[in-house]
Amino acid sequence: MNALRKKVVVSEFMDSLAVDSLREHFNVLEDRALVDDPERLFEAVHDADAIIIRNRTQINPALLERAQRLSVVGRLGVGLDNIDLKACEQRQVSVIPATGANAQAVAEYVISTAMMLLRGAYMSSADVASGTWPRPQLSNGREFAGSTLAIVGFGGIGQLVARLATGLGVRVIAFDPRLAEDAQAWQLTGARRVTFEEAVAGADVLTLHVPLGEETRNMLGKIQLESMKRHAVVINAARGGILDESALAVALREGRLGGAALDVFEEEPMRDGSIFAGLPNVILTPHIAGLTLQSNERVSTLIAEEVTKALRQNNN
Repeated sequence: MNALRKKVVVSEFMDSLAVDSLREHFNVLEDRALVDDPERLFEAVHDADAIIIRNRTQINPALLERAQRLSVVGRLGVGLDNIDLKACEQRQVSVIPATGANAQAVAEYVISTAMMLLRGAYMSSADVASGTWPRPQLSNGREFAGSTLAIVGFGGIGQLVARLATGLGVRVIAFDPRLAEDAQAWQLTGARRVTFEEAVAGADVLTLHVPLGEETRNMLGKIQLESMKRHAVVINAARGGILDESALAVALREGRLGGAALDVFEEEPMRDGSIFAGLPNVILTPHIAGLTLQSNERVSTLIAEEVTKALRQNNN
């Protein structure tokens, strides 16, 4: 089959230049509304050779059964919990994540939100503008330099966070049972390897960078939150479900934790009347930590190139 006749479905947003590069080689159906219309999505993939998705499109046995020609799944990001990897392997469908392409964006999100939460001075603009002048209340913020940053999950993103933080004078500790004690990452980043319990108890800032799975679901729960410093802040830009959102909301409401920044949630989008509504020193963002103008271009370009390469190889 000529590569020009192969079909690629793009079911979520992708940089337009990357989509254009795919169109040079394949028949491309780009429709970001497909992710919210399962019937149309199933119809679109029935003759597709590749599908390119983000985190919302579910690659499950039902879709794979419908997409008999499918050989490649391109993931515009790194999380794979919306993809049934076992089913893909059984069907000999290659899964290609955009490893590393959005790491800078996520790392900068972590550093910037950590500093905002520790300082506690950036969510009072309305008060200042109205003349309330809350200077005494906002004069006890903490500096990032000299604090301890605990990184749970020390892969590519975690290591980049460590390097940025170290440059700001932050002590870095990290937990990752999959990374050997003599791995170069510890020396290159200056991070100290600790247990999970030591990371939680020692953190002024704790940031999560692990995939969602049986071992990591609710790994930061009520017991762990109770062992943290009262001024500590928590950041989750990894996956919803890694921390117990209900336990976190209670800790924040009772003043047993200094603050939190969440970019990912167990349910996305969140429903009206969230348990985090009205809580102090909380930053909520809609799963965009890894999304910037530059990262979207990098991620999209990488996946377009890798999907093109894979389909051409499959054609030989």
